[in-house]
Amino acid sequence: MRLAQILFSQGFGTRRECAGLIYSALVEVEGRVIDDPDADFPTEGFSFSVRGEPWRYFDKALVLLHKPAGYECSMKPKHHPSVMSLLPPPLRTRGVQPVGRLDEDTTGFLLLTDDGALLHKLTSPKHHVPKVYEVTLKHPVDEAQVQRLLAGVVLDDDPAPVRAAACEATGERSLRLTLTEGKYHQVKRMAAAVSNRVEALHRSAMGGLTLGGLAPGKWRWVEAQEREALGLKVG
Repeated sequence: MRLAQILFSQGFGTRRECAGLIYSALVEVEGRVIDDPDADFPTEGFSFSVRGEPWRYFDKALVLLHKPAGYECSMKPKHHPSVMSLLPPPLRTRGVQPVGRLDEDTTGFLLLTDDGALLHKLTSPKHHVPKVYEVTLKHPVDEAQVQRLLAGVVLDDDPAPVRAAACEATGERSLRLTLTEGKYHQVKRMAAAVSNRVEALHRSAMGGLTLGGLAPGKWRWVEAQEREALGLKVG
């Protein structure tokens, strides 16, 4: 693929702007300045840098963000900054979107992608990707509450009971809760259904993929081999 087309596909601007970056000697491949927009490169495993910043080529982007509190999972936020502001301009330009939503005050694991088919699959109720939440509660949690959450509780506006796929107390006022559904405010509403209240909420994992050591506000690419942990076909 032509180098100018590669930059354009990765969100580095319009076709004219991408050609301008190359003509201005701002693009390097393997440490060598490339000033020809028509220079051809294979895209498989391709890496380059723009203005000294390294970048990897992906036909479709899938990234993991450690969402801090105080950010909205919205393209048009109303009261707080968007999580999009935590990403570099190329990812925003190419149109990545959050896979599901975390409330403004909820922290932790958030995927973003520009792959429409993947977005649909990961948010579909049929996919049943387990999501793990670390829940801080206002009142002490007891074994009866844990068992009720495992058995199923009825939410205030939904007659069908919802169940935790896994649930365990991790402290006097804390739970680790695993869900395979994605109903609106589900964790908070489930806690309310057992006469408790969520004080803080952190999503720590999705499928078999965790945040690892990713710091709040930082992002990274999801590697091809990690897709299997999300229930996706590798490659």
